[in-house]
Amino acid sequence: MPAVTDLPAPAHAPPRWERWQPWVSTLVRLGLAAVALVAGFAKIGDLPGSVRAVRAYELLPETLAVLVGNALPMVEIVVGLLLLAGLFTRAAAVVFGLLMVVFVAGIISAWARGLAIDCGCFGGGGQVAPGETAYLEDTLRDLLFVAGAVFLVRWPRTRASLDRALALTD
Repeated sequence: MPAVTDLPAPAHAPPRWERWQPWVSTLVRLGLAAVALVAGFAKIGDLPGSVRAVRAYELLPETLAVLVGNALPMVEIVVGLLLLAGLFTRAAAVVFGLLMVVFVAGIISAWARGLAIDCGCFGGGGQVAPGETAYLEDTLRDLLFVAGAVFLVRWPRTRASLDRALALTD
């Protein structure tokens, strides 16, 4: 008689990950949507502050800093809405992840050059006292968001999504 552990799983029972993956991906999708929407709405209410935050990094020429500072909140809101709706989830996760990689690079660059700025990630931004910087925390937080985006790119199938309703994913 075979041991209990040697018996095959019933054919109708999916492996544990296949059963839980859509739920985990849904939580990640909604979490990233919340991050993008909070960041975008915080900035869109103060576009001059958003531009000031981009300028503080001292990485872009003035014209480009103004363009990025004004456009970034709208991009974050669109990506957040796509993630919230679960529409084009993989593409929205790629854009979100790329934004986070750029933000991490900017934060590390400011840190390495000795700038004393607030990241401006959720509004605000600009010059701060040297003791008020949070470069390590900001970098680690954004890397966690990158990991979430990579997760969604790998496993974009989620519950309560327009992708599923429109048969864009299985």
